[in-house]
Amino acid sequence: MLKKKFQHIPEGSTPFQEKFINCMMQAGKKSTARRIFSDAMQILKDQGAKVPEEIFDKALRNVMPNTEVKAKRVGGSVYQIPVEVKPNRQMALSMRWIIGACRGKKGQPMAKKLAAELMDASKETGAAFKKREDMHRMALANKAFAHLAKYS
Repeated sequence: MLKKKFQHIPEGSTPFQEKFINCMMQAGKKSTARRIFSDAMQILKDQGAKVPEEIFDKALRNVMPNTEVKAKRVGGSVYQIPVEVKPNRQMALSMRWIIGACRGKKGQPMAKKLAAELMDASKETGAAFKKREDMHRMALANKAFAHLAKYS
């Protein structure tokens, strides 16, 4: 028998949701991460969202960066060079920033913080969206060094 390449994805869950749950997981406790995610979706539904999965997708799309800066040493100086972000890295960064913004808040359960951050990101506000805007601003500020990208 051949082993399946991917683990079974539960009913009603998308691969992006499963990846998000895996990124959110700490110390191998996937059931805890899955419960936090489902509680956050339920909180979004209680707040009036008809389809909380659409808010999740919109939040991820809004936080995805298009450009980022990479440090490159040229002639003894280190330059911040703006580069395009590949789609896989866009998704990874957006998930990482949303989870990091949730963990940075204090005083509430993780599910409430996650629901609030997803709602904020879908409305183009919040800490994760601010991080994306800061990244774009930094890339624009260093656009003069784009010609040095050929050395990378």
